[in-house]
Amino acid sequence: MKKLKSIDPYTLKEIGSVDELTDTVLDQEISTSKSAFHSFRKSTFGYRAERMFAVAALLKENASAFAGLITAEMGKLTAEAEAEVKKCAWVCEYYAENAADFLKTREERTDAVRSYIRYEPIGPVLAVMPWNFPFWQVFRFAAPTLMAGNTGLLKHASNVQGCAAAIEDLFLEAGFPAGVFINLAIGSSKVPLVISNDAVRAVTLTGSEPAGSAVASEAGRHIKKSLLELGGNNAFVVLKDADLDLAVNTAVNARLINCGQSCIAAKRFIIEDQVFDPFLSGIKKKVMEIRQGDPSNPETGIGPLFSTVQADELEFQVADAVSKGAVLETGGKKNGAFFEPTILTNVKEGMAVFDEETFGPVFAFTRADSMEHALELSNQSEFGLGMQVFTSSGSSADYFIENANEGAVFVNGMVKSDPRLPFGGVKHSGFGRELSREGILEFVNVKTIWQNQDMELSP
Repeated sequence: MKKLKSIDPYTLKEIGSVDELTDTVLDQEISTSKSAFHSFRKSTFGYRAERMFAVAALLKENASAFAGLITAEMGKLTAEAEAEVKKCAWVCEYYAENAADFLKTREERTDAVRSYIRYEPIGPVLAVMPWNFPFWQVFRFAAPTLMAGNTGLLKHASNVQGCAAAIEDLFLEAGFPAGVFINLAIGSSKVPLVISNDAVRAVTLTGSEPAGSAVASEAGRHIKKSLLELGGNNAFVVLKDADLDLAVNTAVNARLINCGQSCIAAKRFIIEDQVFDPFLSGIKKKVMEIRQGDPSNPETGIGPLFSTVQADELEFQVADAVSKGAVLETGGKKNGAFFEPTILTNVKEGMAVFDEETFGPVFAFTRADSMEHALELSNQSEFGLGMQVFTSSGSSADYFIENANEGAVFVNGMVKSDPRLPFGGVKHSGFGRELSREGILEFVNVKTIWQNQDMELSP
């Protein structure tokens, strides 16, 4: 029987394993989700909200313990892991407070006596989730999905099954009925089997472009909706009139959060000529001060990547850039799953660090000779998840807001997700939106009602 193993990226030792579900048990779990949906869909928003608030409270109460689990399974700094857990509590509270309003019946004037729109749950929704934010990615799916009256099926990354099991237990402890949220301990090879099951009505995936393409193809084959949040190659643009202290401090956080393993991390640093040298100098100074080591040590500034395989991939991307003319300013070495914070200058199109997503602590610097050139370089990507621009000019900010081909534009701040704002990308970064009102509308049936005779109708 296949086992799903968790390897501590700091020690490189196995810390846990679970048996993959057999096809028979997997089918039973999906049937359980379908049965739970038939009753859960009739529950009130108040009933769901009470339990979602309870989930939030449990997340806050146990933030330290959950953070330790995250750190052990994928190497995130403990402080960052605890912040991730608390952010999950926030998204639970947000949808508990707002779901009823987001999904309330909407009356419309037509030629009918009465016409209106209802928002109804659709059934079990499969979530294929990644390892890099093992709690947050799940909760930003689960909170709106369950508050809408759907049930959730989680296929989590194989290396964070401890987190996956803890999340399932959390929903049960908070009072959600059995079957409303189920963790499916399976590998990627069994995802098509789940999607093809008639009970499963939709699928959402956060992950790589190849994984997203495969899942969307399978969903399309079975005429089921899919939502994809894929990679990003976010530009961090600094114009000549930017507040450099703000830009430098933000850049370090934007690139190194989660050891650079974030789809919305800043990756390509596009800097106008006039401020290129002082900005680079500021980044170098900050990077050289960062302490690398045990992610559970509060004095550590950057921990390991999630695996040695990821470190090897990053080493290849850096070597590719250097072989094509990029200058290695600092870093570039790996040790096990660790990779030094690395700064590359003279980065151009055709280099892996410009064209591809780099999942790790690599700063790729490119010069721009004007604001227009900076935008051109920023848009010169197959991805379009988000970008950030630093400027003191309102007209310059508007220029990027109007012309950047992205799912999000952040002005004088780093790209981040927020329950109050829709999150998602364009181009190869995927389609659909998570979070905010748009997020909860992704997996509901928008039902039109048209009535041409006076009668009493329930709202």
